[in-house]
Amino acid sequence: MFPDFTVIPAVDMQEGQVVQLVGGERGTGKTYGDPVSAAERWVGAGAETLHLIDLDGAFEGERANADAIAAIRAAVDVDLQLGGGIRTAEDARALLDAGVDRVILGTAAVEDPEIVAEISETHPDSVLVSLDASDGEVVVSGWTESTGLDPAKAAGRYAELGAVGILFTDVDVEGQLAGVRTGPVERVVEAVDIPVIASGGVATIDDVRDLKDAGAAAVVVGSALYEGAFTLQEAIAAVE
Repeated sequence: MFPDFTVIPAVDMQEGQVVQLVGGERGTGKTYGDPVSAAERWVGAGAETLHLIDLDGAFEGERANADAIAAIRAAVDVDLQLGGGIRTAEDARALLDAGVDRVILGTAAVEDPEIVAEISETHPDSVLVSLDASDGEVVVSGWTESTGLDPAKAAGRYAELGAVGILFTDVDVEGQLAGVRTGPVERVVEAVDIPVIASGGVATIDDVRDLKDAGAAAVVVGSALYEGAFTLQEAIAAVE
């Protein structure tokens, strides 16, 4: 999936606009315009994968940015990984059949781990499991509910069920442009033999390098790119 360490721009959508939240909390978001324009911008700058999140779906449990997602699929020719509000295997399969390359399951996978195997039977190598952690525990439902699950232990279980990778988000530093914490990432990386995509807290090029050194296969970057802390080209060049 990621033969080389990959920098993946985030296109988080809320009410049809690109939004970056602080710590995943509603009401903290800053908007950055049209999702299709953002997607085209990042692909033009060298992105080979885009990370799409339907924030309305994550919070409400029902996807609300389908038109924007379809427009992005029509506009760019790179891998798309999509999460937010995907609650059933039927939902996931419909998105994969419509051209999404990988679905990201968070709440659905925690509530019913077997959904990972169920989707993987018909669409192999298509499920990323999102383990979003706050205070060392996996959180779900738009990061509003703690589960008591240890991220590293949970990652191992989902790898056995057929997940193609783990998306690990450090919610405690997400969107704050305050730097990353490599320790939690290393714990998840050591627990599995599948790729781990790190997310949360990236503020500098050094953060990107640190996550690569921690063993992550890729990193999702949002606020730092939108706020101009560094360019996508600079990040890609730094880890080549």
